[in-house]
Amino acid sequence: MRQPTITRRTLLGGAGLALARPALAAGYPDRPIRLIIPFPPGGTVDVTARPITAAVSEMLGQPIVIDNQPGAGGNVGTQRVARSPADGYTLLFTAPNHTINPGLMPNAGFDPQKDFAPISLCAQIPEILVCHKDAPFRTFQEFVTYARAHPRELTYSSAGIGSHPHVTMELLLHRLGLEVLHVPYRGAAPAFTDLVAGRVQLKLDSYATSASQIEAGAIRVLAIASPQRSPAKPDVPTIAELGLPGFEGILWMGYLAPSGTPTDTVERFAKAAQEAVKSSAVERALVQQGVEPVGSTPGAFAARIAQEIPQWREVIRDANIRPE
Repeated sequence: MRQPTITRRTLLGGAGLALARPALAAGYPDRPIRLIIPFPPGGTVDVTARPITAAVSEMLGQPIVIDNQPGAGGNVGTQRVARSPADGYTLLFTAPNHTINPGLMPNAGFDPQKDFAPISLCAQIPEILVCHKDAPFRTFQEFVTYARAHPRELTYSSAGIGSHPHVTMELLLHRLGLEVLHVPYRGAAPAFTDLVAGRVQLKLDSYATSASQIEAGAIRVLAIASPQRSPAKPDVPTIAELGLPGFEGILWMGYLAPSGTPTDTVERFAKAAQEAVKSSAVERALVQQGVEPVGSTPGAFAARIAQEIPQWREVIRDANIRPE
């Protein structure tokens, strides 16, 4: 995924997109909005947030200041928003760390439900299970058979302990009853590099970052962790259809506000976000990065968060995952 040169704070406004502004009631927003992204500039979440937020800014008629506040697996920026005034002028754009961290770190400093009002789940990236070209299996079914016959012989890499690919892979292994050793790295890039080099055999990744090596034949795709097959790779089966109904591994991204933010404010921003994601310019920008546009309602986003919290807490407990 391309990583544009970005300063830590970026003022988004007048994005030049031909977007129709939704009808706004008097009041909100009447001044710039601050959007905290709890990850560094240039990463997947940051690069996804920017075109969407530029379009939202134009629709609402106010600048939106993006403020990257990384640290503690996303907890630093998330805590900042949880403690901000519930007026709609400090918002969060985040990912599954929001539902993973409370189970990984009980003293995370925020409650993912009580302290936040979901606005809209804007976009998502399904994970794909990839293996090194010389792995002793060529299909998902062969992987399961081999791993079952050779417990703790295979290894998989991830961007670090408690990262979304890590907990998702542990959920998959638990559902399959397999033992595969986890090799954590400090970031997705070195984890992927060692997969290509054959130092580990498996990894959950995305098409956006692995496509070139798949085409080059260095790695193979075994399955995709989305509800339906991907239009980009219709020949790749889903994990759900291969024997695990309902299994998903989705890197979602969306907006949240501090708990107590007025309902009409949340709904106004949500409507702008939904329209922004549907615009041709934003959809094109996302698809080019391998990201699927969504644009959910506040209620649908809240349901996703509520479903994931106990799931990840159980995975973390059963796999005995401890933060670094």
